[in-house]
Amino acid sequence: MKRVSHLTALALLVGLTSSCAGAADMAASVTLQQLQQRSGIAIDTRQSAFYNGWPQALNGPQGHEPAALNLSAGWLSAMSDEQLAEWLKQHKLAADTPVALYGADRETRAVSARLQKAGLKHISALADALAEPQRLQKQPHFEQLVYPQWLRDLQQGKKVAAAPAGEWKVFEAGWGTPKYYLLSHIPGAGYIDTNDVESEPLWNKVPDDKLKALLAKSGIRHDTTVILYGRDVYAAARVAQILLYAGVKDVRLLDGGWKTWSAADLPVGRGMPEKMTPAPDFGAPIPGQPQLMLGLEQARALLHRRDASLVSVRSWPEFIGTTSGYSYIKPKGDIAGARWGHAGSDSTHMEDFHNPDGTMRSADDITAMWKAWNITSDQQVSFYCGTGWRAAEAFMYARAMGWQHISVYDGGWYEWSQDAKNPVSRGERGPASSL
Repeated sequence: MKRVSHLTALALLVGLTSSCAGAADMAASVTLQQLQQRSGIAIDTRQSAFYNGWPQALNGPQGHEPAALNLSAGWLSAMSDEQLAEWLKQHKLAADTPVALYGADRETRAVSARLQKAGLKHISALADALAEPQRLQKQPHFEQLVYPQWLRDLQQGKKVAAAPAGEWKVFEAGWGTPKYYLLSHIPGAGYIDTNDVESEPLWNKVPDDKLKALLAKSGIRHDTTVILYGRDVYAAARVAQILLYAGVKDVRLLDGGWKTWSAADLPVGRGMPEKMTPAPDFGAPIPGQPQLMLGLEQARALLHRRDASLVSVRSWPEFIGTTSGYSYIKPKGDIAGARWGHAGSDSTHMEDFHNPDGTMRSADDITAMWKAWNITSDQQVSFYCGTGWRAAEAFMYARAMGWQHISVYDGGWYEWSQDAKNPVSRGERGPASSL
């Protein structure tokens, strides 16, 4: 029998003790009713797709426990201690707040360990998690944000939840030539250059006849399900929103874009896209949903109203006029009377809307963020940014959340700032400035 040194034995004992302590912490369990009686919070440790409403197995339960937060175990490696502390602060979780975790055993243990390290003292397992499907909450249109394994299963001909009703196609969307696509892309995906859906001088949507030509070339009819992804989510969102305007009935985004496919370690294609079989006819008038794209005067009509919001999806420095955000847009400031819808740190980021893995932040978080600026789902809401990309991403998230009366002001700040007669605001200001 192999001898074990005293130091090795001590190390093994410490490790075993630590492991048992962690197991003991999670051995305690409470029901949802017990947790609520203690004013506690449930935390879903699964990936956001399942939290949002995708079933983990066909015909399985869908959604998350009432008022549960989503802290996916898969995010932990991307979250510093400081970022986790900020997440806890945002969600008003203090050291003495009772929390109950649910998800796979390995997921809950990983999250429990990080929460303990962050100072939380009362961590339990949720004993009856997902046991009562009728009480679960989900995004009204969770299916509009697909996840990598669902798409892979669809490609392999497996039965999937929320399957396309008919023919479907996958496209990568990006600006210019497909240089990254050539090196790696989702197998079978086509490629759409954003230059084919928007054009100078203001980078607005192309005329409808050019849009019709792109759809025909890409083999897209009004009843084709189109699944889009991008290296940047907002590139795919820009194309998606324009396809919806054109009249494509079922347009979906890969939540988190190429990053999530790559992280899932799924197969990768290389080289030029396969030639698409052209569609002889779109099968419906274009545009099918003209109300999804607003012009300048329509946008102006939404200002200073309680039943409507013109929403700036720009960084705070852009909103207050510290920077224009673009090398080719010189004027600084923002539309006077617009409400700030958040975005990210600059004109190329959307962190305010993203989980640590790049997927859409929870609907509750986004709703609260918008409500603070008097932006609510019962209003007529139109999003804009500099030239449309970030606005389109916010639009697609609102659509998944079930918001009904939404659109994109296509011209955005670029168009508005071209005319000195259009009112502009600069400097620090709050929600009251839009009333």
